[in-house]
Amino acid sequence: MLWALDLDPVDWLLFCLSRAFCTPLAVFIQIQGCVICLTLAIGWAFAAYVRNREINRLKAGMKGGNSFSFLCHDINELEHSNQVNLPRVSVVMPLKGFGEHNLHNWKSQITSLYGGPLDFLFLVESTEDPAYHAISRLISDFKDEVDAKIIVAGLSTTCSQKIHNQLVGVEKMHKDAKYVLFLDDDVRLHPGSIGALTAEMEKNPEIFIQTGYPLDLPSGSLGSYCIYEYHMPCSMGFATGGKTFFLWGGCMMMHADDFRHDRYGVVSGLRDGGYSDDMTLAALAGAHKRLITSPPVAVFPHPLASDLSFSRYWNYLRKQTFVLESYISKVNWLMNKALFSSHCYLSWGFVAPYLMAMVHVAAALQSYIKGYSYEESTCSTGGLVLASCLAICTFTELLSMWNLTRIEVQLCNMLSPEAPKLSLGTYNWSMVFVAMLVDNFLYPISAFRSHFSQSINWSGIRYHLKKGKISKIERNKDMGPKFTDLGGKHLYGNKGALPKASFLSSLARSLAQWHQPKKYDV
Repeated sequence: MLWALDLDPVDWLLFCLSRAFCTPLAVFIQIQGCVICLTLAIGWAFAAYVRNREINRLKAGMKGGNSFSFLCHDINELEHSNQVNLPRVSVVMPLKGFGEHNLHNWKSQITSLYGGPLDFLFLVESTEDPAYHAISRLISDFKDEVDAKIIVAGLSTTCSQKIHNQLVGVEKMHKDAKYVLFLDDDVRLHPGSIGALTAEMEKNPEIFIQTGYPLDLPSGSLGSYCIYEYHMPCSMGFATGGKTFFLWGGCMMMHADDFRHDRYGVVSGLRDGGYSDDMTLAALAGAHKRLITSPPVAVFPHPLASDLSFSRYWNYLRKQTFVLESYISKVNWLMNKALFSSHCYLSWGFVAPYLMAMVHVAAALQSYIKGYSYEESTCSTGGLVLASCLAICTFTELLSMWNLTRIEVQLCNMLSPEAPKLSLGTYNWSMVFVAMLVDNFLYPISAFRSHFSQSINWSGIRYHLKKGKISKIERNKDMGPKFTDLGGKHLYGNKGALPKASFLSSLARSLAQWHQPKKYDV
């Protein structure tokens, strides 16, 4: 290798790395990266097909004269004789803090066009929570239109604060409620969402939980795009049009009697050391072979905070990886560890080929610029072929992600015809690509940190795990963040005053109230 003596040391190192990345093991890693990209692209293509099928159904309904197809498939379902027979639904919403999107989200929830009896329970930890004053004023404004109340749940002692609030809500729900719907306060519902979920539950009594998934609306920061990218692979598991093994805690409809009688251990499983509501309930569903479904219309706009910083994204990622450390049984522990291992492997298996491709491209550029002979740079030729394959697969992946997002944006616009239109033009696809690399690189780091720390700070509360369950809870306002991760909600101090309503917002509220069924129209 006398030719190496004529090379610049940096170039020689670059060519050596490029040659090393052409060994059988390195080629396998790069081909694996292409397979991961194509697998994601295929998954998103299938999810887009399911969502697009629902769009075509809505269009066909409107073409056939059903102007309310966004509410129900058959316009005859809106007849009074059908509406009076709809079951009662109690909506339970645990609240924490008050942010820029909460008011809009809460209004979308309480102005649902569900025709059956409906009551809303908003639960806060204490009256000092900024959400308490904000939601109190909102309930006061809509007191003649909806059945809603706010409940102070107190402090949790054996489970996460969110789960504690949910269980208190279940205890306080209406005695005639057939179904209970758990919603996060950052969920923006469509007018027909509650009706669609209820219709599926009525159609198939074997359903244990009905769920949905958010469509993240990035605010422009890298952190917001990382969260969007983190959620997108999971979205294909919710776009099945029916049975799924996935569960999102932001939207879960269940049989109220399952909680009244603690069937399958839903109450005790959550109450006794539960950290994550959706992971716990999904584990119970698997253990008892119960059915989880996700209807194609259950996709909800999820605007992210305009000031969502990278540090808040990191806090969110830490909470997401921490849930894999909680479990309720040995089988659940094994499944979580399998998910932990596979996700870490695939995340770095996704990132590594791009690092190798950068070396191949840099080596090829140096060879071209400095005019090295074929013998000197032959190592980079095969690498360039691999890099080209990865580029094609990446483009295919991004195109599939773009197509699914486009279809979900269109579906959300059709399901909420009176809401401000969402736009695909706000997405920066260069940032999406960068977020893909950043998020997949950081995921294993966050997962291992969660594994070895066994504690997490969630909205100013530190939870400690022991044998998969919460064993200790520490509260200190000075130990945690002042804002929540995604919504940027004030956790302390701010009384959550509502903004002064403009003429247009008052008109919009009046329209919403006009559409909302009165409590005596049942």
